[in-house]
Amino acid sequence: MSNIVIGIEGLVGAGKTSICRELVKIIPNTIIFHGGNLYRAIVYAMMKNGNTLDELKQQGKKLDIKEMMELFEVKIEIENNETVVYIGNEKIDEDLIQSKDASIAVSTIGGKADNGKLFEFSRKLIDKYKEKYNVIVSGRALTTIYPEIDYHFFITASLEERTRRKCIQYQNKEEFEEIKQNILTRDKLQEEAGFYKLSAITKEIDVTECKSAMESAEKVLSNIKK
Repeated sequence: MSNIVIGIEGLVGAGKTSICRELVKIIPNTIIFHGGNLYRAIVYAMMKNGNTLDELKQQGKKLDIKEMMELFEVKIEIENNETVVYIGNEKIDEDLIQSKDASIAVSTIGGKADNGKLFEFSRKLIDKYKEKYNVIVSGRALTTIYPEIDYHFFITASLEERTRRKCIQYQNKEEFEEIKQNILTRDKLQEEAGFYKLSAITKEIDVTECKSAMESAEKVLSNIKK
């Protein structure tokens, strides 16, 4: 039986990454390709280089993200059944690229930049991974990046629940209302960029009432053929 590719997209703060990490525990011979983290790492590398958010906004339509990946030596490795990113020889902590500033920057330029070469790179990488593993891909525009995807899920939850989960992620360092506004801003940017569009294969999964990441993952798993 051939390996499969499962795409996980969704609203900001709905728990996509946690769901992926629960699924990889359940589905045999599986890895996670954190496509969103790759994109975040490239933008983070640019910010680390001194590019401000205003500069990134101005450059957005001209940026070739794959060229930026090569310029700043952003690389991917598989460790413990999931991809991690390096900038040069430095492994990048996920908290850095998941920060509020990095998230806003990614949402701001993601729909403006030239993503074509990066999408092609990601497609070839998924094909390479699929030769040996089942692949769970987390990110945006997954049906565009990989049209042959076997399952595509769009994870949703209420705004209040998503804000609550982000508060936990940020360890309550931000006020609830501030985080809520941040989510609304990112939602708007993602929608304007066309990243919230559903395809014919997409299955929406509402996890508002799920009490744990495992429960959310099981809801996704119930839609995958054994």
